[in-house]
Amino acid sequence: MKQFINGVTLELMQGDIASQKDITAVVNAANAELRIGGGVAGAIHRAAGPGLERECQPLAPIRPGEAVISGAHNLPNKYVIHCLGPVYGVDKPEDELLADCYRNALNIAEEKGIDSVAFPAISTGAFGYPMESAATIALKTVLEEAKKLKSIKTIRFVLFSKSDLEVHAAVLKGIAM
Repeated sequence: MKQFINGVTLELMQGDIASQKDITAVVNAANAELRIGGGVAGAIHRAAGPGLERECQPLAPIRPGEAVISGAHNLPNKYVIHCLGPVYGVDKPEDELLADCYRNALNIAEEKGIDSVAFPAISTGAFGYPMESAATIALKTVLEEAKKLKSIKTIRFVLFSKSDLEVHAAVLKGIAM
């Protein structure tokens, strides 16, 4: 699914965030210490190799809503933007912190002149954020930020499962109307 906003292409697809060969920067749903973990952080770190964790050590710890950037090492991308999403029901205000993840990642990408960014569904795995609520916050934030972007031309949401993709597509359709 694709939508166009102010010269930016917004894409939704099912797939593996660690294998987006045509994207300049992928976003890691990171843990505070920026180490290998489960879910997205595990997939990105395994694909990138141990150099990613070494590069990230001096950048850690980060707080919920924050984002930092590193090289991509063995990934097919140039950069990894690491965001720490909120733990649902623990980190408050979780909706603002989740929106900050997307906003801060896009701001870093703009500062670096990056033309394409791929996001996972931040905080929806082990951090327990309900998929529909997370998708609504993510998509509304990205659509709002897209109006201000100059260098970013493609924003892709790479969703792990078909059901996650369907939720995001329904939310986008509802927002776009």
